[in-house]
Amino acid sequence: MIRTDRKIDAVVVLSGGQDSALCLALACRRFGADRVAALTFNYGQRHAVETKFARALARRFRIAAHKVVKLDFYRHLTANALFDASAPIRKKRGASCPTTVVEGRNSFFLTAAGVWAKSLGATHVYTGVSEADYSGYPDCRAAFIRAQEKMMRLAMEWPFKIVTPFLHKTKAEEWALADRLGLFDLVANETVTCYRGIPGAGCGRCPACRLRAAGLMKYLQHSRRKI
Repeated sequence: MIRTDRKIDAVVVLSGGQDSALCLALACRRFGADRVAALTFNYGQRHAVETKFARALARRFRIAAHKVVKLDFYRHLTANALFDASAPIRKKRGASCPTTVVEGRNSFFLTAAGVWAKSLGATHVYTGVSEADYSGYPDCRAAFIRAQEKMMRLAMEWPFKIVTPFLHKTKAEEWALADRLGLFDLVANETVTCYRGIPGAGCGRCPACRLRAAGLMKYLQHSRRKI
């Protein structure tokens, strides 16, 4: 249910993972939780448990509105290891991306978030993509974000601003931010980054878990925090 006593300023693409949880926190700090909405997608991913954690994050931050939207058609358009639980999660020799790449995912997500944002009167759309620390996904690059923002403005005649707090930040820098915001334990224990759907530290083997763990180790080496 949407609170109508105040204008909504931002819509956050909220997966339930580390990046989007911090995006939600930053949007709430900037605009106030009662002026923030979040959109989560169930698109047939093998780690769909992340939607449960997204709901918990939305409740935790007490934002104005949260929707979980099904994209049932997606798995009929492309094949990858996130749609097929029997497929190995790995990077093939010579491939630019691992088998977990979901073609066009961020474009779909941002366009949908923009449609809802415009209906709410919001101009800011937050997403946790990163060019500095990523697995080769083409829709995590600055060039893509600039093009997507322009496309959405033209398509809907609305002054969208796609906000990407982590576009040029590493996972270690994200952990440092979580600590500064007092959200270290929340991110460490109440988010799902793992492609196999295991919360917290995850399986420790998939690309997402290894990236998350490497960033955490690097941050801990340069901080006084102990876990």
